[in-house]
Amino acid sequence: MILMKNIVRDGNPVLRKQAKKVEFPLNEKDKKLAKDLMQYLVVSQDPKLCKKYHLRAGVGLAAPQVGASEMMAAVLVPDDDNKNDGKPLFKDVIINPVIISNSVQPVALTEGEGCLSVDKDVPGFVPRSARITLQYQDVNGKQHVVRLKNYAAIVPQHEIDHLHGMLFYDHINKQKPFSRKSSDEIFIS
Repeated sequence: MILMKNIVRDGNPVLRKQAKKVEFPLNEKDKKLAKDLMQYLVVSQDPKLCKKYHLRAGVGLAAPQVGASEMMAAVLVPDDDNKNDGKPLFKDVIINPVIISNSVQPVALTEGEGCLSVDKDVPGFVPRSARITLQYQDVNGKQHVVRLKNYAAIVPQHEIDHLHGMLFYDHINKQKPFSRKSSDEIFIS
């Protein structure tokens, strides 16, 4: 099981590397990695287990964050508003993910983004695409193409950044961290 001590922190060179494409069929090490990444998210979103294991809650965890420079990330976006009958808005291990299209309309979280690998608060809006079409392979190698919007689109964009050596604060306007990108920008709280 992945614990907080297993998550590499900002400053570790693996977080700034371009991750390698994952080959299929997955080897046993990669199967375990995929399972462990998702398990962290499931456990961290359960308040009792999160407290028991001293975890920080997460909605995404990329392989580089546990020291594996591979194009793999787990994403588990809960349905906090119960608009999806309590089922997650998106849940899968995304392997070799690519955003094949995105909206020009920006979206940002009003409180900014956080990251399991970044221990300090970095204030500012992180502009993302409000809608994306994501292409990826699952753990069995099956190809998927999904359309995501708003928060469910933000999380995979954050995780894909990890696979390309970027961190969320790289997107924050350094001079004006709370400036709006455009008047049609969507803010999610």
